[in-house]
Amino acid sequence: MPSGFIHSLPKAELHLHLEGSVTPQTLVELRRHHGKQSTLAEAETLYQYKDFAGFLTAFKTLTEDLQTPEDYELITYRLMQQLMAENALHAEVYVSVGVCLWRKQDFEAIFEGLERGRERGERDFGISLLWIFDAVRQFGPGAAQDVFELAAKYRERNVVGIGIGGDEQKAPPELFREQYANAASQGLRLTAHAGESAGPESIWGALNLGAERIGHGLTAGRDPELIEELSQRQVPVEICLTSNLRTGCCARISDHPVRSYFDQGLMLTLNTDDPAMFSTSLSHEYELAKTEFGFSDEHLRELARNSFEASFLPAEKKLNFLNLLDSAALRA
Repeated sequence: MPSGFIHSLPKAELHLHLEGSVTPQTLVELRRHHGKQSTLAEAETLYQYKDFAGFLTAFKTLTEDLQTPEDYELITYRLMQQLMAENALHAEVYVSVGVCLWRKQDFEAIFEGLERGRERGERDFGISLLWIFDAVRQFGPGAAQDVFELAAKYRERNVVGIGIGGDEQKAPPELFREQYANAASQGLRLTAHAGESAGPESIWGALNLGAERIGHGLTAGRDPELIEELSQRQVPVEICLTSNLRTGCCARISDHPVRSYFDQGLMLTLNTDDPAMFSTSLSHEYELAKTEFGFSDEHLRELARNSFEASFLPAEKKLNFLNLLDSAALRA
């Protein structure tokens, strides 16, 4: 059980996939809405896989049960309920828009469902949430362009940035140079999954695209020059401990570079990635940092501070959250 200190620590989550937050219980509910009978045990089998490729397949299969705007409204609202339970005051949430377009879903209607869920969640739980539209890299640059154009279209409606997820081995960052340049010119913020299942060259590639935050960055430690670059520039690295273990990208928790990154001055944030699919929570990720890597309460407070600092919130909102964090520290 995470400590009272960890639970009460105000924090933000910056690497979080909406679809990966759908619990088996909610999945059963969604299936029933669509006239499919499903037991909890059947739903739970989807959350078991052996490696990264298996995880990607499970993720894609899960999205088959996300069909209507109401489905997206429900899962957004449930996610915000979970965030409140973790004392996560702000989240920047990936939506797999690339998968919606690939399935030929009516994304305009889905987006209205997402926003209804977000508005209800903000009203009922007091949670701040921004959207990041995620393209599936193995679908190629043309498909990514379609996703990024939708992000630009909805930029005034809580869509803050874009990213590329999926299989790094099949589609390196270099393919997306033009699409990222276009997104930046539209005022969108840039993220990229990099160095999760590919080597440090993938992280260099993401930096060359202008990525302002690196998702995972697990393999950066293989390149001392890259570590120096990330440290000097204070590029936020979104660390996902349990995710890296569950996908097999990291063999053992003791192999994870989080502590050496921290000691080398990298700007880190802790995140769940796909909390339901990895059976984790944000508090659990903080607890792992403490128990497995010897992070002190002061270190954890620094990671929580980073989570607000590295967010894509306007400066004034960032400051409000940082003030909340400071006043919580004074009470502690």
